[in-house]
Amino acid sequence: MNGTRVTVRCHDCSLATTHDRLRDARTAVDDHESTTGHDVDWTIESVAAGVSKAGADAGVCGRPECANEDSPLVDPTPPEPES
Repeated sequence: MNGTRVTVRCHDCSLATTHDRLRDARTAVDDHESTTGHDVDWTIESVAAGVSKAGADAGVCGRPECANEDSPLVDPTPPEPES
């Protein structure tokens, strides 16, 4: 996986776009749904290697016991809640 690829498709019309950034895809979904009221779906086909690595190091579920404790991307101690 070399980069991010996200496909956005509308179930109600011919809208079908591809994006290289998650943010751009999310914006396309929000814009089309709010403008048309259509049911839009998006599929993440691939993500950049760094995003994939961060996800793998954090663990599938994000729970501390699933994380790669040796990764510099993971802080095993959650922050204290603010009062």
